Amino acid sequence: MSSLQLVAAIALGYLLGAIPSGVLVGRLRGVDPRDSGSGRTGTTNAIRTMGMRWAVLVAILDVGKGVAAVLLGNLIGPEPWAGPLAGVAAVAGHVRSVFIGFTGGRGVATGAGAMVLLAPLAVLAAILEFAVVVGATRLVSLGSILGSITVAIIAIVLATVGWSGIEVAVAASAIAVIIVVAHADNIERLRAGTERRFGSG
Repeated sequence: MSSLQLVAAIALGYLLGAIPSGVLVGRLRGVDPRDSGSGRTGTTNAIRTMGMRWAVLVAILDVGKGVAAVLLGNLIGPEPWAGPLAGVAAVAGHVRSVFIGFTGGRGVATGAGAMVLLAPLAVLAAILEFAVVVGATRLVSLGSILGSITVAIIAIVLATVGWSGIEVAVAASAIAVIIVVAHADNIERLRAGTERRFGSG
């Protein structure tokens, strides 16, 4: 695989991820998620600003961006690195979209879409972890942060024992870092005990 192919995979992955699904769906609903709630464009704020039905559409589109980026990366350049790095780029694009002034979501759904192709068992474990944490605490941010870390840890373990490639572990770790950094304000509120709980007014 040439370096040009790798750069193309990363660039196209970023542009796919940067498509602002939440803003586009919001236009159909007549709202802009950036104007209220957390100001983010992802699923959680879409629930607050548009309602569950529209938020489900946002989630599907955001997951689809991650899936499409990995598939496109694999088409552009043979495995192992093009697909995983395109997936990482898609998450970065979702969080810092060039199309909406480098704002965006927190990368969870797009990261899940990328990793479901690269490490499906890790994503399944993270979904279970997310459900348990959010069910017990109603803290979506905490479930999201721990879920991304769970995927990274499992991917690293799988790579260590030879059941997966190092490129998957690298991608999972990079995605986890992006997601955790995107939750910096949530982390501050979690530490202060002021983080908003799902379903609260």
